[in-house]
Amino acid sequence: MSGGLSPRRVAFDVLRQVSGEGAYANLALAKRLTRAGLETRDAAFVTELVAGTCRLRGTYDAIIESASGRGLKTMQPAVVDLLRLLAHQALGMAVPARAAVDTTVKLARDTVGQRVTGLVNAVGRRIAAHDLQEWVELLSEGLDETDRLAIRTHHPRWIVAAYEKVLQENEVAQALEANNLAPRPTLVVRPGLAEVGELAPAVPTVYSPFGAVLDGAPGDLAAVREGRAGVQDEGSQLVCLALTRVEAPNGPWLDLCAGPGGKSALLAGLARQRGEHLVANEVAAHRAELVEQALAVYPPGTASVICSDGRDPEPVRRHAPFARIMVDAPCSGLGALRRRPEARWRRTPADLAELVSLQRALLETATGLLVPGGVVAYVTCSPHADETAAIVEAALRNNPHLELLDAAALLPEVPGAARGGYVQLWPHRHGTDAMFLALLRGTS
Repeated sequence: MSGGLSPRRVAFDVLRQVSGEGAYANLALAKRLTRAGLETRDAAFVTELVAGTCRLRGTYDAIIESASGRGLKTMQPAVVDLLRLLAHQALGMAVPARAAVDTTVKLARDTVGQRVTGLVNAVGRRIAAHDLQEWVELLSEGLDETDRLAIRTHHPRWIVAAYEKVLQENEVAQALEANNLAPRPTLVVRPGLAEVGELAPAVPTVYSPFGAVLDGAPGDLAAVREGRAGVQDEGSQLVCLALTRVEAPNGPWLDLCAGPGGKSALLAGLARQRGEHLVANEVAAHRAELVEQALAVYPPGTASVICSDGRDPEPVRRHAPFARIMVDAPCSGLGALRRRPEARWRRTPADLAELVSLQRALLETATGLLVPGGVVAYVTCSPHADETAAIVEAALRNNPHLELLDAAALLPEVPGAARGGYVQLWPHRHGTDAMFLALLRGTS
């Protein structure tokens, strides 16, 4: 241990960053583990403690309020985080209840002060008096089915309701529970620069011809270290593949919302193989730099990076019209809850309303940049109807020169992906993020 810090102290420090500073759990955890220098077993303990606490935070918050008889807002934020960590140890991990309570009391003394140890001890003992299933049953009493499902699968009610709108009743719980399973790292090759066989011992992905699934650290592979391969969910690979399979005129390609560059790197390689140029646009300067880094592995002239607002990208228009356009729109991220366990508790329906306006504007811009016969791929990492089908349907109503294509027909090897004329991938069906894809052709 570096600096004598215990694994629980490292986990607490990360959780304070997530709760108090809005940090992403996976990024904060990776940085803190690097500094802490923990042994493999201790690092694994910290990883599960942080990820599990973030994933079940809403459930643990309800348990803490029930066990304490008071609202969370009446407690210090640091004390709430301590009790969340205690709850996950006692209810979600194989840590004996007494050890979970005693170690958290000590951690409370070391980090917050002696005055809170009595509260942590008393509430902790009440938390540990039941197992997780017993708590779920207690908290579910008197609730309707949606609220019971929310508690049982550890999601906010509004996300459960969104899933209920787009899935059959018998599939909703399975889809939600899949969000609670951490995904294995998935790799992607840069076309023309690496082959999937180079990624061994990683196993080729089920559907994407560009990917492989790895048990281990991606940085251990030479192709990843050299930038000829990267980390990318299979769902992201598949939506890129569909865009390249659709019939379209010759001409430059555009990635309108390119940051941090994963899809751009894949599309650039595929465009290069066809003798086409990729323009990658990103509104945020620091993310545009990440795109440049991802594309730097290709020969000069393969792609151009532009930093501009995708809603009115004047620098992009100088390269128009485009034959193929990827609009991977900013979204709620409800399709990536496996990898960002804290996101389900951080996002709200109000956030969604703001995103919908942005998504509509980006798609409108993209369709105006098409060459006649060109195709736009509208993509979100979300299954929510408001930011998927509703966005596309509005675009079709407002623009008579757009035609909806059968996106699922372009991915025939992926079963159960069709959602009307769209593609909707799911963790529980496909082992991917819940990516949405619509393909729109400009007819004039």
